[in-house]
Amino acid sequence: MNNDSTAIPDGARLPLVEEFFSLQGEGYHTGKAAYFIRLGGCDVGCSWCDSRFSWNPNLHPMVETDAIIDRMTKSGTDSVVVTGGEPLMWNLDYLCTGLKKKNIRTFIETSGAYPLSGDWDWICLSPKRNMPPVREICKVADELKVIIQDKSDFEWAEKYRGMVTGKCRFFLQPEWSRFETIIPEIVEYIKRNPIWRISLQVHKYMHIP
Repeated sequence: MNNDSTAIPDGARLPLVEEFFSLQGEGYHTGKAAYFIRLGGCDVGCSWCDSRFSWNPNLHPMVETDAIIDRMTKSGTDSVVVTGGEPLMWNLDYLCTGLKKKNIRTFIETSGAYPLSGDWDWICLSPKRNMPPVREICKVADELKVIIQDKSDFEWAEKYRGMVTGKCRFFLQPEWSRFETIIPEIVEYIKRNPIWRISLQVHKYMHIP
């Protein structure tokens, strides 16, 4: 145990890939203004990932979490989305505590492959086959967003629909590079299973971060 009173608290520094103020482009909160922070580090390894640049945490500087919170506050945002990479590779208690003190709402986008840390107003769970989510996170997810690359992913989506609670919202999102091929399948699936809704990456159409 480190008895040094000046030791840096866990989570007081995070590997920051990028940060920006934009609009949420996917899922339940599409179109809402929010401040985004993308953290480095991910070993889930999805073949179609559009943020592979974030995978290696050693390529991104460890930044003072207080400084990140300060920039968020100055932006005027009322909501922060933490994404990655896989953000739950890091302890996010310190970050969320600081944001709550500023009355900023906290949102996270996660595969759920690691245990939950932090205090979240909204948890978007996007389970991946390579590293399935821990069961505990399914119980607290507010949103289930499953990426659909081929027909077999519908079965994967239903598996996790059965593991979340009644408060959860359900979204199917076409894998971007296969949009034209898979979108008719998603449309027909939702018509047959209307508990699901479609999620489109509208930020890509708007050409914004």
